[in-house]
Amino acid sequence: MQNTDTSLNLRLWTVAEYHRMAETGILDEDERVELLEGKIIWMSAKGTAHRSAVGRTDYLLKNRLRNRAWVSTQEPIKLNQRSEPEPDVSVVKIDPLDYADHHPTPSEVYLIIEVADSSLKFDCETKAKAYAQAGIADYWVLDVVERQLYVFREPNEEGYQSKVILGEDARISPLQFADSQIVVLEMLPPIIVS
Repeated sequence: MQNTDTSLNLRLWTVAEYHRMAETGILDEDERVELLEGKIIWMSAKGTAHRSAVGRTDYLLKNRLRNRAWVSTQEPIKLNQRSEPEPDVSVVKIDPLDYADHHPTPSEVYLIIEVADSSLKFDCETKAKAYAQAGIADYWVLDVVERQLYVFREPNEEGYQSKVILGEDARISPLQFADSQIVVLEMLPPIIVS
């Protein structure tokens, strides 16, 4: 009888090894990749709706939060020794050195937002689990196709215990900034009628 065990032994990478790959040219600086749970993940190409939503959300949060937090787009967050994703938008604590000596870590993160045009399942399952296990308290996925916002809160090792889906007319505030209400529609690209 033949062995039908098809499980693979994967070689998982650390953040330090991932950085060395970039430094030595194994990973080209133009490659759109991120490290998640020890695996190097190719990021989807950015469509126009994705780019528009990221830009609108970045602009909106910077204006609403002013000098209370640092808002950045597609910059690394070090979740642990095996995960350093680059969320579409992150809201982090202000750092006196402007994060010159490290990437933000979970204790410095207020909110992470991923924008999904073709990556909804990945963002709501794989990334949500990684963010929950790292203790990210407030995680949003902006679905530009169905024009909805998925709000994940109450993280634990199993994932998020709270998941709410909001329509484009709904209002939401980041957990740490309850005074900053946002209408989901404000983050979404405009509908172009042809």
